[in-house]
Amino acid sequence: MSYGTDRPHAAPGAQPPQPPHHPQGGRPGSAWWNPGAPDDPWRDPSSHAVVHARPMHPGPAPEPLPPRPRPAGRPGLGIVVAVSAIVALIAGTLGSAIGIWATRTDSFGGTITGADPQTQRDPDSVAGVVDGIMPSVVTVLTDGGGNGSGFIVSEDGYVMTNHHVVTGGGSEVAEQLQVLFSNGELETAEVVGSDPDSDVAVLDLPGEGYPSMVLADSDQVAVGDPVLAVGAPLGLSSTVTEGIVSAVDRPVLTQNAAGEIESVMAAIQTDAAINPGNSGGPLTDIGGQVIGINTAIASTAADSAEAGNIGIGFAIPVNQAKRIADELVETGTASRTVIGAELGDPALGVGVELQRIIPGSPAEEAGLEDGDVLTSFNGTTVTENTELVALVRKLAPGTTVTVVYERDGVEASAQVTLAASTD
Repeated sequence: MSYGTDRPHAAPGAQPPQPPHHPQGGRPGSAWWNPGAPDDPWRDPSSHAVVHARPMHPGPAPEPLPPRPRPAGRPGLGIVVAVSAIVALIAGTLGSAIGIWATRTDSFGGTITGADPQTQRDPDSVAGVVDGIMPSVVTVLTDGGGNGSGFIVSEDGYVMTNHHVVTGGGSEVAEQLQVLFSNGELETAEVVGSDPDSDVAVLDLPGEGYPSMVLADSDQVAVGDPVLAVGAPLGLSSTVTEGIVSAVDRPVLTQNAAGEIESVMAAIQTDAAINPGNSGGPLTDIGGQVIGINTAIASTAADSAEAGNIGIGFAIPVNQAKRIADELVETGTASRTVIGAELGDPALGVGVELQRIIPGSPAEEAGLEDGDVLTSFNGTTVTENTELVALVRKLAPGTTVTVVYERDGVEASAQVTLAASTD
């Protein structure tokens, strides 16, 4: 099984690079983003419940009534019934003939009337929501003739997409890319910045007054929430698919063109159809608010070029993506959040071994020691190294979390304030 949309991806279980470590860093966000009954006896054939019919009270049969005399000249009942039947038959036949004739007449030049067609959609319906957000979703034309997707996140033209979209699946970040709008217009966008660790990139369109999407709080996403995936799968721009959130904080590794592990994410998993070309497009809630960036898919194909939807897709939570994009806009680079430990044996079953604590790191300042086995991170049980790395990187530097660990068979907890790496 592999992961990906437009590039090769690592198989599950691959070990991620150990995160470098540095004291705390980070900065506030910018202002250019928008706010968003089996025991029922009547059902049981073997039940003793039955329905009893009450017999008529027995007694002598009543005397028959004498025949009633008929007035002279009045036809008998049998004649009346017969005549009525004949009249009804004639009327029915005539009516059918008229109906057929009328239908045929209308079909060959008559006027057929009916209710006026209804073209308006309720703005709260799926069709209404899609109609409202489609102008904000774009197709990003990559070098080499491929494409990804993106979405506008500010009125002055910032577009959020994936790092692997602006590299065209390769290693070099493009300086400019063509952006195709849903109305068919083309525009050239500058690449503001791109971060391979998070797989987030930002483009800048010229001018102002663009329709921007609302960014939801992805921390509030729950399994079972209905979602829409929008983008240009296989080059089919303005495509919408619907599904649900299948899982949250799913640890996912992706690879670059050289087969190296490039990004680790605590992803939102969905069964909404995602295919190559959807990368960088928005995953929204049913109200059209962005909850993530469509980034990768799981596939049974041996070759990533043959990968297609099997109902397991992944999106970067938009809270993380927004933080990274803010940094790219302000500085051109993005920070990476670390806990400050080298990880050990990945096959413990439950827990992650902190093989070596980095001196001066958040882990050391929290009192963690070499060999501690971390079993819970910020309320989530940790079962593998990749999961811990993904959960750490999801959060901003400066975030304080509670960790539970075991040391010499004794369980304890600690507060760790995560930091930013400067490597």
